[in-house]
Amino acid sequence: MKARGPFHGEVAVPGDKSISHRAVLFAGLATGKSRVRGFLDAEDTMRTVGMMTALGAAVERISPTELRVEGAGLRGLTEPADVIDAGNSGTTIRIGSGILAGQPFLSVVTGDRYLRLRPMARVIRPLTQMGASIWAREGNRLPPICIRGGSLKGIRYEMPVASAQVKSALLLAGLYADSPVTVVETLPTRDHTERMLTAMGAKLDREGGRVTVFPAERLDPMDITVPGDISSAAFFLVLAAVTPGSALIVRRVGVNPFRTGAVDALRRMGADIRYEDERQDGGEPVADIAVRGGRLSATRIDPGEVPGLIDEIPALCVAAAFAEGRTEIRGAGELRVKESDRIGSMVSNLSSLGVSCGEYPDGLWVEGPAELRPSFPCRSHGDHRIAMSLLIFEKAAGMKLAIDDVSCIDTSFPGFKALLEGLA
Repeated sequence: MKARGPFHGEVAVPGDKSISHRAVLFAGLATGKSRVRGFLDAEDTMRTVGMMTALGAAVERISPTELRVEGAGLRGLTEPADVIDAGNSGTTIRIGSGILAGQPFLSVVTGDRYLRLRPMARVIRPLTQMGASIWAREGNRLPPICIRGGSLKGIRYEMPVASAQVKSALLLAGLYADSPVTVVETLPTRDHTERMLTAMGAKLDREGGRVTVFPAERLDPMDITVPGDISSAAFFLVLAAVTPGSALIVRRVGVNPFRTGAVDALRRMGADIRYEDERQDGGEPVADIAVRGGRLSATRIDPGEVPGLIDEIPALCVAAAFAEGRTEIRGAGELRVKESDRIGSMVSNLSSLGVSCGEYPDGLWVEGPAELRPSFPCRSHGDHRIAMSLLIFEKAAGMKLAIDDVSCIDTSFPGFKALLEGLA
């Protein structure tokens, strides 16, 4: 199988989803007015806006990508009058739980049919150890969740599963605790929360795989410009990388070293990817990413790499389908409990297209290049990253696929299809 193309030009991707969520959550806790530019205007992030509005923060939309947030203060939030709907956003419900655990009132958070199947025990367990009262379906495993917070105590918690969302929830709850909270990670995860809280005046101590947050009285407001999302950029990097002769630049992307594992993996596969105009913006490293297409070879992604590229694995599966040899990904069991079972979803779709591939309990393998035979419809399972990966595959292969649902892409990247179709 040879990729069609080549593709040339420049693209700009929306603001980083992880940072956009955190900017609204943290600004809502600040004392004073914050400004958030480059905000990702998508369904998931607007669920976070809805949560903070329900808790008493005032959020004004200056434009679709710029917000002004009047924070209620750490101890100025108010009890929501209704159930908070997190939609499809795991970030909203998990990180938000850390905030709600510190509040002396009752909150109930639910979500759509996909979110109500996602595991919550990993965040409920440590928050109840801190003193919050939390109830959820199926033995405190699944949403909706009911939280009565307040009177938290400091703990030392060793993370059984690498999760930036759980770490962030505990650090936020630690702002309300009676003593420091320490989170110990066996594998490093993205550090946007630590960077942002530090910039807002919180006291954090980081050493190796341990981060400690100290109780706080207030957070300072911020003025932040959110960089482009590396997870969104990854789809365009893969498209150009698998297409010989392509030359594409993705402008102003966040290149936090905890988030660039996909770039490292593509480089190992032989992709020519370079950072240009590197700079710092709002405490986060930013660069333009230039990629030139060529022949790719298979690689292996080991467990220690997975936290740095967990969201990009569906896109990397597309790269593997065009690469020479067998690519293996291990230690990615977390993909089983994302918006869909992303391991099963990608293997099922690639198999239906004629790509040789298979599953492990904690990962998958893909053998390329393949002779395509798209005889079955492709299913996104309502998962935005699966849907975008299928569209990238379609574009690279120069063929039309029958994809059942691409509307789910709006949860993270409205306008993705139009941007993709507009590439020369």
